Amino acid sequence: MAGIDIRSEAFSDHTLMPERLAQTGDNVSPALEWSHAPDGTTELVLMCEDPDAPGGTFLHWLVTRIDPRASGCEEGMLPVGGVAWPNTAGVVGWSGPKPPAGDPPHRYFFRVFALSDYIDLPETPGAEDVHAAVADRELASGTLVGLFGR
Repeated sequence: MAGIDIRSEAFSDHTLMPERLAQTGDNVSPALEWSHAPDGTTELVLMCEDPDAPGGTFLHWLVTRIDPRASGCEEGMLPVGGVAWPNTAGVVGWSGPKPPAGDPPHRYFFRVFALSDYIDLPETPGAEDVHAAVADRELASGTLVGLFGR
């Protein structure tokens, strides 16, 4: 399976994310860039999940229907063609990090999936729903991990 390189001008892989991305800051989604999707891609899916959240993985951001020719998004914006979904907090769009005070920094996995076909999801999907939906359609993917603690 092919890989997608994903990066952000706001932070590097496995480094601390700036406060402005968090709920305690401006709560804006990060600017992201990724490499081109392979031929045959129907849609890109972007998600951000925190597997370190109390009570299980917290879905912070889910965007589907991204144009396969898109190569990223600006800070606070959706990628071209993207449709935002409700996250675990019930907010449609980005909900930045807000781990419990005193926890070690949580890991925030930003994932981009290039898919061979559109996915179907429940009205309020969890991270596990997204992973199950992309599993048999994934042509390529990439991951960028940001850290945040309070």
